[in-house]
Amino acid sequence: MVTQELDPYTALTEAGKIVYDLSRFLQDENMEVRILMPRFGTINERRHRLHEVVRLSGMNIIVDDDDYPLIIKVASLPGARMQVYFLDNEDFFKNRGLFATEKGEWFDDNAERMIFFCKGVVETVKKFGWPPDIIHAHGWMTSLLPLYIRTAYKAEPLFRNAHLIYSAYGNTPEASFSDKFLTKASINQMEESDLDQYFESGALDFERGALNYSDAVIVGHEEALSAPFREILKTTDKPVLKHPGEETFLREYLDFYNALLEEEVESR
Repeated sequence: MVTQELDPYTALTEAGKIVYDLSRFLQDENMEVRILMPRFGTINERRHRLHEVVRLSGMNIIVDDDDYPLIIKVASLPGARMQVYFLDNEDFFKNRGLFATEKGEWFDDNAERMIFFCKGVVETVKKFGWPPDIIHAHGWMTSLLPLYIRTAYKAEPLFRNAHLIYSAYGNTPEASFSDKFLTKASINQMEESDLDQYFESGALDFERGALNYSDAVIVGHEEALSAPFREILKTTDKPVLKHPGEETFLREYLDFYNALLEEEVESR
């Protein structure tokens, strides 16, 4: 699970509760689950008992030709024997909220924070040495992850059999990103053209790009999705799961996972 939100650490939208409930349910169904998220400055380290994982920390993540140290912290998810890994960096997350100031103004470096987080997730999972069957990305801040795994890291054996699922919740940034976004987001000898899927009529559309590089998509909050993205969902040939009712969504998510895994087995 890769997410921008998770109860009880952040509570911006319903995505945090979905990831919390889903992760616990999957563990009860005998799936091994690990969760990665940003260590936003609003997360109280003492209250939630975060501590640094020295063996995973110490990497530098390059964003726009600058090196940024990646610090990995961990905590146990309340109510479950499950590890949550927090990706931290003093420039991007310390003493800062999720995406905007207290006045509601979007941070100018949200693009850099997003790139740092997505690339940091890939490098952290590589250090785990733990090949995942499924990588489920939740929210726009994770939307570059499918791109990176399918392009810059396509030769990485660890991700060879991973199924990429993207959960779309809408609520993407309204603030305009710098015209240098393409250059900043292109990593590891990627071509800027690899990011073409993230544009619709010249405007950035993170969820459109994530869908194009994922194996399947889940609609977490249909009402918040942009009109163009809702139209794309009607025509895509990829598996789509609309978020079902509260009483059934955990089981339907699991069935959706299993269908993807069974499809791979049948294709061999």
